[in-house]
Amino acid sequence: MSWENNVRRVVPYVPGEQPKEQDIVKLNTNENPYAPSPMVTKALREMRARPLRLYPDPKADMLVSAIAKEYGLSNDMVFAGIGSDDVLAMLFMTFFNSAKPVLFPDITYSFYDVWAEMLRIPYETQPLDENFHIVPEDYMKENGGIVIANPNAPTGVAIPVATIEMIVKANPDSIIIVDEAYVDFGAESALPLVHKYDNVIITQTFSKSRSLAGLRIGYAMAAPGTIRYLNDVKYSFNSYTMNYPSIVLGTAALSDKEHFERTCAKVCATRKWVMKRFRDLGFKFEESSANFLFVTHPDVQARDIYDYLRANGVYVRWFDKPRIRNYLRITIGKDAQMDRLFECLEDMGIK
Repeated sequence: MSWENNVRRVVPYVPGEQPKEQDIVKLNTNENPYAPSPMVTKALREMRARPLRLYPDPKADMLVSAIAKEYGLSNDMVFAGIGSDDVLAMLFMTFFNSAKPVLFPDITYSFYDVWAEMLRIPYETQPLDENFHIVPEDYMKENGGIVIANPNAPTGVAIPVATIEMIVKANPDSIIIVDEAYVDFGAESALPLVHKYDNVIITQTFSKSRSLAGLRIGYAMAAPGTIRYLNDVKYSFNSYTMNYPSIVLGTAALSDKEHFERTCAKVCATRKWVMKRFRDLGFKFEESSANFLFVTHPDVQARDIYDYLRANGVYVRWFDKPRIRNYLRITIGKDAQMDRLFECLEDMGIK
């Protein structure tokens, strides 16, 4: 028998393209266009090389303490990992182990079904409505867990916390994960729910609003007992997940609230005028609470726009998937980058 018969085969997640060219406008992976806090640069200059020969603190206490302080939590309510992808994968591994299907939307972050397939977790996708909004009643049935991205990706649509709590109340025996990767750009966080329900887990990341995608820092916040289960699996899988520079520089980023708030506000201000420009060009989209828009044009195919933009050095994201093939996800960049995008659209004849 061939050894290949025993290979665990999955259709992998496809990350956004990371082009090597320098003179491009990169609006395809939702990175923050602004530099991280100067406090991060200062901490990087002052970082000592000696600790690099040692294993990092497996508890990442420095960073965990800073996150807990930022959100008014106790340390035992915080879990830190290598980006929210690592945190979410660990959550799937820890909490989704029944024969009942995990529920998440049909249009959402496309890593969820990859993890479910890889870990052999049964799942069912629940269709968003025609406006890409969640239908709460679809999550009020027997399940093995629920995952909701808020704001959703790639649509940017936010869900009121009251709606999330309604779903939580209907599922006292299920873990509810609320993936808040983009929450800092205008959505309401469901974090208060972790004080009321021990089955709610909130995940966030430093990759977007804190401009540290290159460091890979994510975290989960939940009741102490829930975090304890998560740590038990983490230490059984890989004790030393977070590297020393990420711990130090992530802590430094949290010390500069003013920079964080200023850069988020700049992204939101650009998003406001960009939405008007898109509407003036005839594009349709739902209101976004994230640092991207999910747009479609009634007269021009999304794939044609994607190809034209790419050929002219502007990278956006196109998904060859049911229901969303005629949509583009476009990251909010700096004003000059967005002006270049609109120049290309107008050159293409979209006016």
